[in-house]
Amino acid sequence: MLTPTQIAQFHQDGFLLLRQRVTPIQCARLRSVAEQQLRDAVPPLEYEAEVGYAGAPAARHAVGGDTVRRLRGAWARDACFQEWAADPSLAAELAQLFGEPVVLNLAHHNCVMTKHPAWSTATGWHRDIRYWSFSDSNLITVWLALGDENVDNGGLQLIPASHNWQVDPTQLDERDFLRPELARNAELVAQAVALSLHQGDVLLFHSSLFHAAGKNQSGERKLSVAFAYHGRRTRPLPGSRSAVAGEVDVTVAND
Repeated sequence: MLTPTQIAQFHQDGFLLLRQRVTPIQCARLRSVAEQQLRDAVPPLEYEAEVGYAGAPAARHAVGGDTVRRLRGAWARDACFQEWAADPSLAAELAQLFGEPVVLNLAHHNCVMTKHPAWSTATGWHRDIRYWSFSDSNLITVWLALGDENVDNGGLQLIPASHNWQVDPTQLDERDFLRPELARNAELVAQAVALSLHQGDVLLFHSSLFHAAGKNQSGERKLSVAFAYHGRRTRPLPGSRSAVAGEVDVTVAND
């Protein structure tokens, strides 16, 4: 269970890092399944060429166009992903942060994030809630590192306490990224911290927390598992993308 200090830290900073939260054996199993499904190109997949970020391949048929950005639908891919996503101790920790039983949303994240050398792209400063549709913004992303993650291979960067900011719409571009050319945004980004994660480390972060990630400048592929959770009182808006894929009440699943 989380300590009162950890709970207070999450609510203050908008994130909490749990070192060596998952065993090497479980990480190795998750990574092995993910690597095999990448080799076999098991759908559904998202490609760098489809996202259209700066530096991405121009099209699927272009050089680097087969670079996968993430394996979608991780929950349904293998039992090992369900075991992690519905882990009873994880559900209990999240329940402490939400103050109520926990629900896993299958429309968002629910994936293995990949970052390949050469054709990976950087992701600008954004909040996950920008494209989620819920009754409130009280959601948490659970990010599991399956190997080392740092600035060299495109590891996450976060701006502490930014989940409480009121950002003017003029500070954001048409995709709701912080506009880098604005001096006021540069002052905000200057507060960022770059995380260094290792295999089995788990990062919990609020859906309104600004975060970003650079390109993979190393020679090895980086893999991370990401799922999104909320409390029972938070509901996806009917008819929205957030409601179409269904949800799993992990508290009930563990009873």
